[in-house]
Amino acid sequence: MLRIINHLTTWLLLAFATLASAQADKITISGQFQSGDNLKDAIVYLKNAADQSLAKTEILEPDGRFAFTNVNPGRYAVLMTQNGNTRFSGEPFEATADLNLGMLIVSAAQQLNEVTVTKPQQYIERKDGKTILNVENSIAAAGSSAFEVLERAPGVNVDANDNISLRGRGGILVQIDGKLTPMTGSNLANYLRGIPSGSVEKIEFITNPSSKYDAAGTSIINIKMKKDKRRGTNGTLTSSLGHGRYIKNNNNLSLNHRNKDVNVFGNYSFAYREGFNDLQLNRKFYDGPVFTGAFDQDNYLKMTFRNHIARAGADYRINEQHTVGVLVSGVSNKFNPTGNNFSDVYDDAAERVSYFRTQSHNRDRWRNYSANLNYKWTIDTTGTEFTTDLDYASYRNRSDQNFDIHYGNYDGSAAPLPYRLHGDLHGGLDIYAVKSDFVKHLGKTKFETGIKSSYVKADNDLRYFDRSSGLDTYDPTKSNHFIYKENINAAYVNAAREFGKWSVQLGLRLENTNISGDQLADGRSFDDSYTQLFPSALISYALHPKHSLDLNYSRRIQRPGYDQLNPFRFYIDHTTYKEGNPYLIAQTTHSFELTHAFNQKIFTTLSFTRTSDNITDTVSPSMTEPQVTVQSVNNLDSVDVFGLYFIVPVNVTKWWDTTNNVNLYTAKYNGNVSNTQLTNAGNFTWNVSTTNNFKLGHGFFAELGGEYRARERYAFDHIEPIWFMNAGLQKKIENKSTLKLAMTDIFGTNAIRAHLNYTGYEEHFDVRRDTQVITLSYTYHFGKGNGQQRRRSGGADDIKQRAGGSNG
Repeated sequence: MLRIINHLTTWLLLAFATLASAQADKITISGQFQSGDNLKDAIVYLKNAADQSLAKTEILEPDGRFAFTNVNPGRYAVLMTQNGNTRFSGEPFEATADLNLGMLIVSAAQQLNEVTVTKPQQYIERKDGKTILNVENSIAAAGSSAFEVLERAPGVNVDANDNISLRGRGGILVQIDGKLTPMTGSNLANYLRGIPSGSVEKIEFITNPSSKYDAAGTSIINIKMKKDKRRGTNGTLTSSLGHGRYIKNNNNLSLNHRNKDVNVFGNYSFAYREGFNDLQLNRKFYDGPVFTGAFDQDNYLKMTFRNHIARAGADYRINEQHTVGVLVSGVSNKFNPTGNNFSDVYDDAAERVSYFRTQSHNRDRWRNYSANLNYKWTIDTTGTEFTTDLDYASYRNRSDQNFDIHYGNYDGSAAPLPYRLHGDLHGGLDIYAVKSDFVKHLGKTKFETGIKSSYVKADNDLRYFDRSSGLDTYDPTKSNHFIYKENINAAYVNAAREFGKWSVQLGLRLENTNISGDQLADGRSFDDSYTQLFPSALISYALHPKHSLDLNYSRRIQRPGYDQLNPFRFYIDHTTYKEGNPYLIAQTTHSFELTHAFNQKIFTTLSFTRTSDNITDTVSPSMTEPQVTVQSVNNLDSVDVFGLYFIVPVNVTKWWDTTNNVNLYTAKYNGNVSNTQLTNAGNFTWNVSTTNNFKLGHGFFAELGGEYRARERYAFDHIEPIWFMNAGLQKKIENKSTLKLAMTDIFGTNAIRAHLNYTGYEEHFDVRRDTQVITLSYTYHFGKGNGQQRRRSGGADDIKQRAGGSNG
């Protein structure tokens, strides 16, 4: 391992030295504005003369000076605005080398003309290989949670166990502001349910990440939190109240102060949400072809969430070259699930003979603290830069579980005595990471390289006690203490270049993984170490000014989640429990995508992925306990997914815009779980969604959307069709505030119905949640800074603030 690190370090130092000595043909365009009044908070734009598209953006210096660095030679025009008003609009000019435009005079006659620099963003768009869901542009998303927005996103499916798949692919990596959330399944879902949608700016879906990204996950879903881009001191306050079967309340306050060199920001949100999970299921057991018994079960779980999220940080530009930033955040999530389960028991003659009733009272407390320190060195004006991030995150959880089970016989005979079980879980997870990246432009070629190292330790101690006698009797058969350690070391290199109508990006990432696990209860342990390469490639060709093709390839790895490896048992009742699998192995995926773009608005993507050792959630009969069902995680041999995906936005009229998504795919599963073999098991399926926005005038906007998902085969699960509709109404008020009224799942149809079959076991289930909700939301912006939230592309974001850093 030390030899690998030494080789990587030597290689990177040589790369840095070589790239730093190279020359580029990027140019700088500069100038200075002269005006008789104050130019404070003015913004200057560099626009392509051919189509008026935005090339770069800069914030004007107090003395009127500006400089656009790292610019390709071409024909441009300069535009300057202040407080949303045009102050200067220049004539086009040709720039083939560094160019100083000299003194530009601002005349009073140009001060009153308003300018719109960019069009309002669509709710769904595709940019730089990402599909982007602009959550803050959605009326229907108001007052919901990040999980609910994600659940309704095009191409996203969430199963009954809260596992997320994207366009038929499982193993999705979920990030928040580019940082991994080390949870999966219901743990991740409960975490995201505590994040108000009002604090989310956008969600990025990256189906084929380059080698610069961690190799984990078949695809990446990155949830980007809101940040205020205005200069001066500003803030936003959002509050919402919703009601379905139960009440939901979200509140969010963000504050930001930004000047030329300093950006200080903070955000606090509180969510109180009540919800339910209503699960109806029928289970049948067989011995070969012989029916041996069945359960009819009605499970109703009510959940109350109290979630606090706080973020604070600062960016400081030391000088033109050096910027440092810090970010700290904390999450406190308390939820108290209370469950009632009533089950009828049938014998081998299909006669109802007995019943049991389970009451559960749990108290769960999750706490997460994280800190990031980042540094950026802008080495020259051609785009050469070096960045470093140091990260630490701590996750702590405490769960008190209580189960009371009462039995009865329908013939009046004596039944077993009540059984009472108490569980006490203490869990901890610590993550340490350091990474450095270097970027260099050599003419039309862009080089990127970097290294990263992370260390993770998870320590979970679960103790179960039998309280049936009134005393706590330790149950070693259900208790466990599991310690897991993981170290990943990585290095990557990317190169991108344009060749006329062609552009090519090639990358290679090396990751060395070292893991170990110890079950202290029974002395079992494991350890493993492996090193793998992960190539990526993107080839683009401009067929026509309005038509382009992208061919994308990447190799990915999905390591088991820390909670998936945790072997603890979480009981629903004495016949059903959930447990992890400490012997899961990582899955690997080869992914290919061919995308055609028309006018950079209509996108068609043809895709194929092959995943080996696919990590799959299963609900199957216990191999050791009769008539007991286990929710666990297993490796399948392989999964192949073929897909065709469309994004079609249409401007129907001046007042009606619609964005439509069509996703066609088929998945083929191969593997064996619980003596049940899958051989090319799967089906062709599809889903379609539409979002329609209407401008009604006088500050009113409306939104109507819906989705239909056809019947789908997901490994052992056969999922029935689902459809739902959402609507919203918005009013923009002149005092910088917005009022939204939204209703989700208007007809109450968003429910999961499915059946599954194993050797000796069959299950049918129907699960419903609190999806039919009406919400009133109010947002107020305050402050004296520049009121225009600029959507900057490659300009001042690279110079004035840390892109993707502490507040991104």
